[in-house]
Amino acid sequence: MMNKPLDSAALECAEKRNWMEIAGRYRGADITRSIKELVITAGPFVGFWVAAWLSLSVGYWLTLLWAIPAAFFLVRLFLIQHDCGHYAFFKKRATNDWVGRVLGIFTMTPYDVWRRSHALHHANSGNLDHRGIGDIQTLTVEEYKARSWFGRLAYKFYRHPITMFIVGPAYVFVLQQRLPFGQFREGWRPWVSAMGTNFGIAAGFLFMVWLIGAGPFFMVHAPIVLLGATIGVWLFYIQHQFEDTYWEETKGWSHEDAALYGSSYYALPSFLSWLTAHIGIHHVHHLYSRIPFYRLPQVLRDYPELAEIRRITLWESFDYVKYKLWDADKRQLVSFRQVDSTL
Repeated sequence: MMNKPLDSAALECAEKRNWMEIAGRYRGADITRSIKELVITAGPFVGFWVAAWLSLSVGYWLTLLWAIPAAFFLVRLFLIQHDCGHYAFFKKRATNDWVGRVLGIFTMTPYDVWRRSHALHHANSGNLDHRGIGDIQTLTVEEYKARSWFGRLAYKFYRHPITMFIVGPAYVFVLQQRLPFGQFREGWRPWVSAMGTNFGIAAGFLFMVWLIGAGPFFMVHAPIVLLGATIGVWLFYIQHQFEDTYWEETKGWSHEDAALYGSSYYALPSFLSWLTAHIGIHHVHHLYSRIPFYRLPQVLRDYPELAEIRRITLWESFDYVKYKLWDADKRQLVSFRQVDSTL
């Protein structure tokens, strides 16, 4: 399924604008608004968590129902942490850092480790020569064909929806982020970040176990964390893994083109867009990452042509899961079926 192409007038208008300069006008945090967003995210998260716990006396099915909104608000807390990592949520760098570190305890994400890898993702998104840090592994058709049958099978296993959206998120958030083995070159800072987050998580878990008991705590918290991880990975996946995305070698790579054409506008229903902190307006976020999430919709209102670039609806997005390999000749992602038929 292809994204609907822009009509010629809209495309010409889009190509003539200096989008980096335009997006930069929306940078800068509104402190009152940022505090409000933090409160109206943390408050409901706690409220839904408590509701899930209280419902244990009624039936676990009700607990799992309450876990769904709690997971979405956990994702929203992560996206506030994400804005802190871009120094977009507060005016002072130190405030962003310390709020991000505290939120990392709740999201189980060591802030300083994640911030570095995510910065590399922004710096190299869509660059074929700099894949593998802070993104989802994507092979080209040629690389896939050059692998042994076992290598192709391993890649298929990695890109299978069960691995990608269930096993993978659980592994990343529960285990991988506890020990930043991939960042030895960065010295002691990643380890201090990870160990500090781990200590905070352990202290929080021990307190809750003391308060309500181990069984009730993990029965409530585990599904919230696992569902939140799946939602987060799905959002990240669909923001870059769609059929006519953008990949280019370094010599032809452009930050603006990678942002506009390699990041989607995930046109979610308004309530889901709010719950996910408007991260679906991802092409604008990649254009200028220091725009607070609550200002992203204003960019689309002021420049509606942006709402037609790489637009993906909720229902369309499910079809993009089948695209796994970059075909440099077609300049689009293709499915395993399309490539395996030629082997």
